[in-house]
Amino acid sequence: MTFFTNLFLKKKKSTSVRSLTQLDFLEVDMHNHLLPGIDDGSKSVQQSLGYIKELHNLGFKKFICTPHIMEGVHPNTKFSIEQAHRALSDGLKESGSEVEIFAAAEHMIDDGLHTLIQNNDLCLLPGGYVLIEMSYLSESKALFQTILNIQKLGYKPILAHPERYNYYHSNFDIYKQIKDAGCFLQLNLLSLSRYYGVDVKAIAMTLLKSGMYDFVGTDLHHDKHLHQLKDIVEKYPVREMLKTCTILNPTLLDHINASKGQHTIAG
Repeated sequence: MTFFTNLFLKKKKSTSVRSLTQLDFLEVDMHNHLLPGIDDGSKSVQQSLGYIKELHNLGFKKFICTPHIMEGVHPNTKFSIEQAHRALSDGLKESGSEVEIFAAAEHMIDDGLHTLIQNNDLCLLPGGYVLIEMSYLSESKALFQTILNIQKLGYKPILAHPERYNYYHSNFDIYKQIKDAGCFLQLNLLSLSRYYGVDVKAIAMTLLKSGMYDFVGTDLHHDKHLHQLKDIVEKYPVREMLKTCTILNPTLLDHINASKGQHTIAG
């Protein structure tokens, strides 16, 4: 059996190998919903502090928080995101934690994003990256135009969790087209297990084998996600699984250091 075939087998890993599957090599969790009370993620500062402590214990050193901006559902703005970011930052200081967090957003491809692009008012990750997503129900016909429009502003688009768009599962070539268009791809760590289903895991494994992922994020929203992430760290050789891809999470540290003192979500 091949290495990747073995990844599908449900074998209980010994806790003695846990140190080999820690997430410290990623350095930065660049996709999560840790900012409190502004989307379907953490509900309070206290809950966020608990999540950050647990994720820090798994190896993450810094966090780029990416709440949804989704027209009619999570109509966040730079102001609402900055307010939540400040509240959580204050909570971290009061708790004595030295963990650093930064604010960006996960932009749904919708009419609201079109307006943000027109006004050059996007919430950027350090390094000029823009995290975008689509509906899980239907493909956005504006994907490639959105990629191009973001690039015209001088920014670099990242498509969140491409393995979760079921309508692409029967057309693997679309992932190559997205990459060829200059869009980066971000893996959800939860997709390494069967958390989202067997089909999502299968596509994630294929994208991994093809070396197509650029970034990795937890996409943590709630307790169930956290418990599953801890389970993945115990059972899966995450570092080995990602060696087929050039994962850029650690490079974000340079951009973070360069951006200190600047407005964290300004375009």
